[in-house]
Amino acid sequence: MAASSEGMAYVDRLPRRFVTLYAPLAILLFVLLFPFYWMTTTTFKPDAELYDYAHFNPFGIVHPTLDHIKKLFFDTSYPTWLVNTIFVAIASTTISLFSSVCAAYAIERLRFAGSRYIGLAIFLAYLVPPSILFIPLAKIIFDLGLFDSDWALVLTYPTFLVPFCTWLLMGYFRTIPYELEECALIDGASRLQVLWKITLPLAVPGLISAGIFAFTLSWNEFIYALTFISSSENKTVPVGAITELVEGDIYHWGSLMAAALLGSLPVVVLYSFFVEYYVSSLTGAVKE
Repeated sequence: MAASSEGMAYVDRLPRRFVTLYAPLAILLFVLLFPFYWMTTTTFKPDAELYDYAHFNPFGIVHPTLDHIKKLFFDTSYPTWLVNTIFVAIASTTISLFSSVCAAYAIERLRFAGSRYIGLAIFLAYLVPPSILFIPLAKIIFDLGLFDSDWALVLTYPTFLVPFCTWLLMGYFRTIPYELEECALIDGASRLQVLWKITLPLAVPGLISAGIFAFTLSWNEFIYALTFISSSENKTVPVGAITELVEGDIYHWGSLMAAALLGSLPVVVLYSFFVEYYVSSLTGAVKE
């Protein structure tokens, strides 16, 4: 009788679990994955199916084609845009991580007067809208002769990447016990040795989290890339896809969706490989 009552209790709990867990999870997955499904179907649909919903299902593919991908790679400079985006994202992420590590470690560990206020000021700089920042930055880029080059983006992206990455790493360094560094300092290690051999290995999840954030923003950034780049061969994927695949009031939807789909794959792969480190960085580091 006891076993039977326990089984009935499980059945009673099942509808509540479905309402509170499975149904919201299914809705969330649908909202998150439907854009990728729509991009995929639009990429492989011929134009006849894209514009004739009276005879074709808008959510399915009857005659798949590779014409849109062929147009993207052979009739536009998409491969060059992809290379430019990779270079800009990796270079700006590297510069931002290096600067953020130095700033966050100095604020959290050197304990100088006003360090907390400096950390707060760095984070507040992140709240400044990029649409305001690019106005003075444009003059600097023109004066340095970097207009219409990828280096213009590499040097301007850290203006909004460094503040947030510094703030994130400050919180992560704060969770690492300071006693570990004190022991190394007593044993004769220098500050650089402590940072390189003790702090950074323990802060790998935080570094990966900051790196993913910086890489994603650099990869998807649009305003600076649109302002500082004019020639087609120097454009990044977000700007090139919009400016080169839209001709007046004609939208090449198949190629646009192909560009968006292929452009999102590197970020998806990055998250899939480092998702465990990203989640662990949100829960703290080594506990005392």
